Amino acid sequence: MTQMSDSNLSGNNDLLAQLESTSKAFLSRRALLAGAGGAAAASMINVVGLEGLDMAQAAGGKVRWANWGLYLDFDNKTKKYPTLEAFQKKTGIKATYQEAIDDNDTFTAKVSPQLRLKKDIGYDVVTMTEWKAAQWLASGFVQKFDDAAIPNKKNILPSLLNRPFDSGRHYSLPWAGIIAGIAWSKSALPKGLKTLDDLFAPGNKGRIEVLSEMRDTIGLIMLWQGVDISKPFTDTQFQKAVDFIQKKIKDGYIRQVKGQSYAEDLISGDAVAVIGWSGDINQLNLQNGNRFGFAVPESGGTFSTDNLMIASTSPNKAAAEALINYYYDPAVAATVANYITYICPVNGAQEAMAKINPKQVNNPLIFPTDAMWKNLKVFRELNPVDTAKYAKSFQKAIGNG
Repeated sequence: MTQMSDSNLSGNNDLLAQLESTSKAFLSRRALLAGAGGAAAASMINVVGLEGLDMAQAAGGKVRWANWGLYLDFDNKTKKYPTLEAFQKKTGIKATYQEAIDDNDTFTAKVSPQLRLKKDIGYDVVTMTEWKAAQWLASGFVQKFDDAAIPNKKNILPSLLNRPFDSGRHYSLPWAGIIAGIAWSKSALPKGLKTLDDLFAPGNKGRIEVLSEMRDTIGLIMLWQGVDISKPFTDTQFQKAVDFIQKKIKDGYIRQVKGQSYAEDLISGDAVAVIGWSGDINQLNLQNGNRFGFAVPESGGTFSTDNLMIASTSPNKAAAEALINYYYDPAVAATVANYITYICPVNGAQEAMAKINPKQVNNPLIFPTDAMWKNLKVFRELNPVDTAKYAKSFQKAIGNG
């Protein structure tokens, strides 16, 4: 895997074909967990020689984890998370997991008053997208890792191990890589979408939704307008994209600007075309009979990471570190990646996947090739002044200013 800002993604036809095959592979996931494949997956988890296991067992206690929806392996039959169950069994640590995050800003707004007052927010581990993780770190909202308690940190892909906002990764570790692109209802739009011109076609008026994540929605618009978001750009270039979104909302093209809950509107049919995330669409296809398509627009998509961090107010730091360490074991990481189909940040997970689900070993949405990054860009890092200025402009445009 190469550095994201320098890498590239191959054409949409290949991506669509891969998504199609991935969705078909998903249909057998329940059997995989329950049958022979499931036995292999369970075996991989149960015999994991977790480094730091003694530390984890010594930690005892409990750990509370706030994550996004559709972001951890889930067994529909037992209504439990297999890897999390295995973690509790091995360590004796009671783990509470909640799909509590729908949007970086709204979640942070809920918990930041307690963080500032140094009061427990009810979570030990949180999963923030990279730009918001940088803000948490700068605000003193996270605890520094005891690296000795997370020996599996050595398994992180080199390109993700040393990010500008957290040099050396002492406060955050990447949970998964995220691709933002365009998605649609196959029944409503049988020809699919290839470009943002297709997305904002008159026939979709009133049935389009876009992400409340500024860097994804505005990032895709800017790329469409010919701006490389990974490099310095001007206020005028940014504002041009914001003005476009604002006009599309005013003119009735965009019905809502939402976090991950856009998925519900795709299912209901209230939305037929969205700016959304690849992993979400795969999950929706698993649950809803492969009803949706996804593509990186020809003009480009965005890439970012969600990151595990320990809240500054957590009273369960040792247990939180044990949980984090566990998920960077290659076999555990492969089990999760097989389910969520976001980019896996763990070295060795691709080899482990061969025993869990061979069909996923060469899935570039999980294990990218150098050729995959052609049309993906990382939204450049913003200084605090630009962050505040751009966020205010975006929020005003979508009706929150």
